[in-house]
This record gives sequence, C-alpha cells and structure tokens, in this order.
Amino acid sequence: MAQADIGLIGLAVMGQNLILNMNDHGYVVAAFNRTVEKVDAFLAGPAKNTHVIGVHSLEELFKVLKRPRKVMFMVKAGQAVDDLIEECLPFLEKGDIVIDGGNSYFHDSERRYRTLKEKGILFVGAGISGGEEGARHGPSIMPGGNPDAWPLIKPVFQAIAAKAEEDGKPCCEWVGEGGAGHYVKMVHNGIEYGDMQLICEGYDLLKRHVGCTEKELQEIFTKWNHGDLKSYLIEITSQIFAHKDVDGKPLIDKILDVAGQKGTGKWTGIEALEHGIPVTLIGEAVFARCLSSLKEEREKASTFYAQPAYSFKGDKQKFIQETADALYGSKIISYTQGFMLMRAAAAVMKWNLNYGEIALMWRAGCIIRSKFLNDIGSAFVKEPNLANLLFDAFFQKALKSVSAGWREVVSEAVRSGIPMPCFSTALAFFDGYRTARLPANLLQAQRDFFGAHTYERTDAARGKFFHTNWTGTGGNVTSGSYNV
Repeated sequence: MAQADIGLIGLAVMGQNLILNMNDHGYVVAAFNRTVEKVDAFLAGPAKNTHVIGVHSLEELFKVLKRPRKVMFMVKAGQAVDDLIEECLPFLEKGDIVIDGGNSYFHDSERRYRTLKEKGILFVGAGISGGEEGARHGPSIMPGGNPDAWPLIKPVFQAIAAKAEEDGKPCCEWVGEGGAGHYVKMVHNGIEYGDMQLICEGYDLLKRHVGCTEKELQEIFTKWNHGDLKSYLIEITSQIFAHKDVDGKPLIDKILDVAGQKGTGKWTGIEALEHGIPVTLIGEAVFARCLSSLKEEREKASTFYAQPAYSFKGDKQKFIQETADALYGSKIISYTQGFMLMRAAAAVMKWNLNYGEIALMWRAGCIIRSKFLNDIGSAFVKEPNLANLLFDAFFQKALKSVSAGWREVVSEAVRSGIPMPCFSTALAFFDGYRTARLPANLLQAQRDFFGAHTYERTDAARGKFFHTNWTGTGGNVTSGSYNV
C-alpha cells in the first residue's frame, strides 16, 4: 500500500495549495484532515484528476507513506502542533520525518526537535512564506531542525519552491539545526512589518504633505518598482492605488486606518530585547500597528491638538525622489538590523547560519522579495564573515547617496506634524551607529551615582570597572576598581 511520497495534514487553503504544488511536480501526496469531510471535498474539487490520495485516519495515512515516512503539518501553531505530534507518535518509526510548516515560535521548534530526536524521529521546522499564491505556485521555504532529514526532503522542497528570476535557483536551502528555520522566518516576518510601515509612511507624506492623488501615487510607485526599490510590496501598492470602489472612487480612501497583526513582529521585537540588538525599525513598525488600533482615542486627541501651520512649498518632483531615498535608506537599515539579530541569535544557539543563502532564499516567492536582496547576497558572498551590512562597500555608497534626501524628508515630516516612526528611527540608528562617541558616558555616570553600577574609563583597559563616591569631598574620588 506504500505509494505516497509525502503526507500532509491540514487542508486549509495553504495546505491544499502545497499539495497541489507537490502534485504538479510529480510527487504523490497523501492528504488528511481532522474533519474528514474536507478530505472528500478536496478530492472532489481542487484535487480532482490528480494523483493525490485521500485518507480518513492517521493509521491509514502512515500505511500509504513510503519509508522513511515524511509527514508535513499545516495546522495552527501552538498546542495544536504538540497534540498532533502526540497523536502521530504511535505510528512513527525511527528515521521518519515530521515537518511543521506553520508559523511556529522557534522555541517550540527547538523543544520539538530535541524531544523527537530522543525517539529517533527527525523533526523539521520549516518557515514558509508567500501566502496562498506562493504555496500554490512557489513559496520561499526556510527549513531547519534535524540535518539528517534534509537530504530526504530536499528534492521535494526545492522542486516546489519559487525560483529566483536572476539565476533560477530555488528559494529554499537548509538553514540550521533546531528552531533555526522558524527563527529566520520570524525575522523575515519582522522585516515584512518594517517594509510595509515604511511604504505607508512614504504614502502618507506624499498624499498629506505634497498632495499627490491616487493616480499620481500609482505612477510614482510604478516608477519606483523599476529602480532600486523594485519589490513585490512596491508592486502591489501601485496596484492598490489604481483600484476603484463600485462608485468609481479609490478604494484605499474607504479602508479603515486600523491595522491587524498576528504576533511574529512582536516575537522579533522580544528577541531583539533578549539579545540586546537595537532592532528599532521593526519595533516601531509593531508599535505603529498598536497605535493605529487606538482609533477612537486618536480621533478625540485630534480635536485637542491642531496640525502645525506648515505647508509644502518646495519642488514636488525633487521631494518625491527624496522620499524614495528615505525609503531606500530606511530599508537598508531594517535589513541590517534583522541580520544583526540573526547573527546574535546564531552565536547563542550555536547555529551556523549562511546569511548570503538566507538573503537569496527571499528573492522570490515570499512577501519581502525584492531586487535589493541580490545586493545583500552579494555582500555576504564577497565576505561570508561580514559583521554588518553597513561595512559593505555597496551599502556604504548607497547610504551616502540617499542621506541628504532622507534627512530632508524626516525634517519635513517633523515640521508638518506627520508621524514617520520608521523613517526617523532608521535615521537615528544610522546616526548612532556611525558615531564614535555617544553620550552613554553620562548615562554610566548617572547609573554609578544612584546605584554604584560602576563604569569603564577611557584611560584604562576595557573590562576594568571603577566606582566613584559622587557625593564625597575632594573632587573625583575613585573608591576602587572592580573586575565584573
């Protein structure tokens, strides 16, 4: 009875589309859903005239799978994954592969990897990006977990993955052990939050401050999509501006300004705090969504505080280009911060992440796919141990070229009272990162004053700490040095 190459549990749209994608590439898939009526409906509908095998129980599923059995979960992240693993355990054998393709928290994937490894079962946590369309025609896939599983699932995953336009390379490569795949997917989603908020800020400034119409905005974004900003999100944004409601007016103006979120951006922010990495742009993007949800309070506050009496009087075309500069410069910072976070996590988790490959995996299929990712990939190809993207010659040149316009845009936004949390925090990070001496010396003095937290001195070796009795007499009285 063993005839299926892989099994998939969970027949929501993502699961169905992945099955159809696998079928298109010659793989026989066994499909199962807890509500078995969905299996029959799938076989009678989207999977009609395919090689998909429908099963009505877990026992039947594992009987039709070729050994070593490969089963993929496309179910809601969290407890549902743990429950399903428990249900599958009686049917699993050593060497079988369990793949979690949901948006799971990487700590959960780490735990599942260790638990199943003890039983001889190979766990894979695969981050999948691209939504329903990507699942059907080619997503970006970020697999991590037990490396022994990779040779066995690689042919399937790389066959169904999106292929990069530039070189035809599949947007799927092994990421690392344990929860590495879901960690990289988490950072991808955080960057996605940042990209979307940056585009929104550019839109807000051009519409409110410069007075661009939706038609002009469509033309601007279409033009941007043929330059350095070429990306899926810029492309769909231009299409959004072109879309009319039933009354012939732009639909965008009728959409309530309250944004939703599912939590992966928040996870990225928490991880940034955990590792002490200033991933400020993604954090501000998450908070911008939180602020948007305070709709009634914002409307009330708007009656108390009038907009500054300031209007745009400059060169419109020049300012549009400066807005593109601000967007590009901020985007560089966002990805820089994301890769900084992955590097910090890899050091702690003992992951050997290939940052160039990660960038190349995001070139197609996923939501943040863009021309820009080729430049990141090239930077890491030139220098695999590159400590920071801002040290790369390409990005140095790019930031220097957009800096003046970026600063002008942020200044105009401040003068006009239009919030630009991500444009401005990206610029603040850039200015902080390129500053050799920050005012943290005063901060350390304050900490030592009220809490005896000690400080390091410019005229002593790093790692040697001092404490001063700040309220004592005789000037700067150092009570001793401490190695802490």
